[in-house]
Amino acid sequence: MANINLLPWRENLRKKRKRDFGFQLLFAILLACLATFFWYLQVQKQIEFQESRNAFIKAEIAKVDEKIKEIKDLEKKRAELVARMNVIQELQASRPMVVHLFDELVKTIPDGVFLKSLAQKGIQVTLSGQAQSNARVSAYMRAIDASDWMKDADLKVIKSGDKTATGMSEFQLVAKQANPNAKQEAEQ
Repeated sequence: MANINLLPWRENLRKKRKRDFGFQLLFAILLACLATFFWYLQVQKQIEFQESRNAFIKAEIAKVDEKIKEIKDLEKKRAELVARMNVIQELQASRPMVVHLFDELVKTIPDGVFLKSLAQKGIQVTLSGQAQSNARVSAYMRAIDASDWMKDADLKVIKSGDKTATGMSEFQLVAKQANPNAKQEAEQ
């Protein structure tokens, strides 16, 4: 007898292919899900790594900001100390100036001129006094201008006195205190 297969082999083959396709589809979906899951884990790991780097950078920035603040405070203190040192040096340099001023007052004052008051504001010296004549006041001004420690004598007020009382003229003049050593120091 002839070998005739009456079983529905085509239908069984179709079912087998359909089942194999389903398994392949399910395997592909599972593989895609696994790949997506591992990709998600990798992305999360990179995000965590980047966040830890950002936190580290922020911490370092905070440290640098603190150091910058300390540097600014130190620079401010340094500037204050330099200013104090400059004031101290100016005071040290001007300390003998008063002695020289009084010495020059004694050397430059001519006979017949009497000082009543002396006021100093900065380098400006205001001298008030009495003189026997206007010529003596002008001689005093010339002596001040010729002095090393005073300069720029400028007469502000002169009042002639009445002839019955003392006969003295009142005067007020302004001069500037000079420092001949400052020129030598500037040249060096």
